[in-house]
Amino acid sequence: MKADDIRKLLHAEPFRPFFVHLADGGRLLVKHPDLVALSGSGREMTVYRHDKPDDYQAVDIMLVTRLEVAARNGAKRPGK
Repeated sequence: MKADDIRKLLHAEPFRPFFVHLADGGRLLVKHPDLVALSGSGREMTVYRHDKPDDYQAVDIMLVTRLEVAARNGAKRPGK
């Protein structure tokens, strides 16, 4: 995965929540673009939880396997 792919989703108009799928099988929901910080090198990102603002996860972007735009309500799209 490339940081530019993440930036495109973060700056999309209108913004749509999306899932970040990780190599270990986990996934993170990004509900708002302000909840993600990308490092200057584009190698790492920090994702803050929407429900617990003091909790975050640092992610090596090389371990992101795919990005998935969520349904309007933030749930996984049917059939995906």
